[in-house]
Amino acid sequence: MNIQELQPKEVFSIFHEITQVPRPSKREGKIIEWLKAFAVKHNLEHTVDEAGNIIMRKPATPGYEDKPGVILQAHMDMVCEKNNDTVHDFDNDPIHTYIDGDFIKAQGTTLGADNGIGMALMLAAITSDTLKHPALECLFTVDEETGLTGAFRLQDGCLNGKQLINLDSEDDGQVFIGCAGGIDTLAKMHYQPISNIQLPIANSLLAIQIKVGGLMGGHSGDDINKGRGNANKILVRFLYQVMQATDMRLATINGGNLRNAIAREAEALIAIPMSYKEDIRVMLNHYIATIEAELGDVEKDFFMHLETTDMPALFVPADKAKVLIQALYACPHGMTAMSKTMPGLVETSTNLASVKMKEDEKGAFVEINTSQRSSIESKKHDIKQMVECALALACDEVTHGDGYPGWAPNPQSPLLEVTKKAYQDLFAAEPKVLAIHAGLECGLFLEKYPYLDMVSIGPQMFGVHSPQERLSIASTGKCWEWLKRVLETL
Repeated sequence: MNIQELQPKEVFSIFHEITQVPRPSKREGKIIEWLKAFAVKHNLEHTVDEAGNIIMRKPATPGYEDKPGVILQAHMDMVCEKNNDTVHDFDNDPIHTYIDGDFIKAQGTTLGADNGIGMALMLAAITSDTLKHPALECLFTVDEETGLTGAFRLQDGCLNGKQLINLDSEDDGQVFIGCAGGIDTLAKMHYQPISNIQLPIANSLLAIQIKVGGLMGGHSGDDINKGRGNANKILVRFLYQVMQATDMRLATINGGNLRNAIAREAEALIAIPMSYKEDIRVMLNHYIATIEAELGDVEKDFFMHLETTDMPALFVPADKAKVLIQALYACPHGMTAMSKTMPGLVETSTNLASVKMKEDEKGAFVEINTSQRSSIESKKHDIKQMVECALALACDEVTHGDGYPGWAPNPQSPLLEVTKKAYQDLFAAEPKVLAIHAGLECGLFLEKYPYLDMVSIGPQMFGVHSPQERLSIASTGKCWEWLKRVLETL
């Protein structure tokens, strides 16, 4: 069966079309043009602002004209992650999807259900000929995943609705009424490479490639407390052990990709004295056993291996390599505190997202990306400064992004009550009311529209921000019925 034949057909046919349009963060031009064409095709009033955000509007159905307007909102960009052995051009290629039981998956890449399915639900609602609703506005924002740019640059006064339903959540039967704030940190360590002939006893060194992979990765907000391994941390911990035991020289180190994804893969190219050729294999075997024991059943596909290779031409100077490994080892990663007011909610965390070797006008450098989150503003800045202190041990540049605010929960929200009752009426069950550790754009909307009453819902997804991303078909059908009931009740 093709995706567009799944039920509810009005949702999945649109979702299929969305998967065929490339939409990387900060390069959303093709999906913007597709959305504009969609609005024209369906005779929908629409505007595009300077940031690239799109707003579509539809008048209230008869009998709902005097009801407060409703805003439906999702972001149009997607996280572009793929397996190393997958050939895919995210700027030009469609996502190759397939059905596996109750799930829609992608072949070796992220699926983009985050937030493509939210877009599909909105478009199905605004083009329905049978759904009764107040005046509708559908807001599609750009660049949520790498900077919340669209939400930051949204103009004051462009929205008329007083209630907003965000469709960027990923858990069946859950209503989110709050989210964490966040801030990114970028560090650079510049260095002057040295050639292999400058190394002491260069002829007695053995070049070794070390790789870490098979990890689940996932969303650095939703999945940070699930005990998953971070490839960068696993690799650096081993390199530190090798550095302590041998005269190790570092040529390259690279791991992870996106600031809001837990690193799944990492690798390093090193050189060690030939006399340690067998010792390092023994060290690695012991280390793998340690990591497997620590990760338990969470990371069943984890692997780490080494192989000898050709001697690289250039190396990081020994003193720079030492402080780099020490700084990365010292840099915190993971959950650091749980909420004291909302049971089960992660309060504060940090993600050592990526380590990359690059060049700029100053020469060669190692670039380190991290992201920090907290539902308490002071704790967000505390963990940011903790990361800064660790990375400053090695890096000559440490800078922070602008950050974004959290969304404080409002348990007395009228929209929340409608949303809860709609779920109860449909499914004879009580939905869970939660806050989320991931960042949502709602906090930024409140800065410009402080009167907004907001909730966030969505169908069940797993493995978002990784090639393991999958969307539940049954849950999507439930979410569609839920959204329709909420709109009709409002």
